Amino acid sequence: MTITVVTGTNTDVGKTVVTAAIAAAALAARRTIAVLKPAQTGVAPGEPGDVAEVQRLAGQVTGLELARFPDPLAPATAARRAGRAPVRPREAERAATRLAGDHDLVLVEGAGGLLVQLDEAGSTLADVAGLLAAPVLLVVQAGLGTLNVTALTAEALRARGLRCQGVVIGSWPAEPDLAARCNLADLPEAAGAPLLGAVPEGAGALTPPDFRAAAPTWLAPELDGTWNATRFAAQQRS
Repeated sequence: MTITVVTGTNTDVGKTVVTAAIAAAALAARRTIAVLKPAQTGVAPGEPGDVAEVQRLAGQVTGLELARFPDPLAPATAARRAGRAPVRPREAERAATRLAGDHDLVLVEGAGGLLVQLDEAGSTLADVAGLLAAPVLLVVQAGLGTLNVTALTAEALRARGLRCQGVVIGSWPAEPDLAARCNLADLPEAAGAPLLGAVPEGAGALTPPDFRAAAPTWLAPELDGTWNATRFAAQQRS
């Protein structure tokens, strides 16, 4: 079975759109896909959450959300304020393992960054990845400041014996500045893992057919795409 945990260096770095792109590329490669969101925060009952957005953009994806809390806060805090039980790592592990029995790829999308707390015991998405023995894909920002938080997250992964599968830039600007262009070379060093893609800013606003057609061009072959980091960096310099 193949399970990948998707996390970010912060909120609003493009995790959900990257997850959708990975799902779309995998579907194009004729693989069956499931997306698991252990804890969805900041969304009211009946409103579409991150799983629904992945399904809208990518297509025929099995989606599962274990819990939903209305406040846009860390899952542990949002659960406490809602007076509800939090999601614990073992619940996420069991759900991902069940999904993996029927799908070629399971994407477990976290909330916020790697060490955002899931419950009052201080459990995090890193604990979920550890229980699953799954690689972690890191979604990062393009520009100034991203190297520090990328290095910190990668260090936290290594300290827990977890493997960083690679880095994907969640929103590559239409007009990248000097910092963003330099970061194409520096991000793999900061992460100790390869750069596996760059999703263009505004990709989530594309129509679903256009998104699905383009997704493989944003991702490296390791993620069922055709994107090449060396070629991409050369294009940014021209």
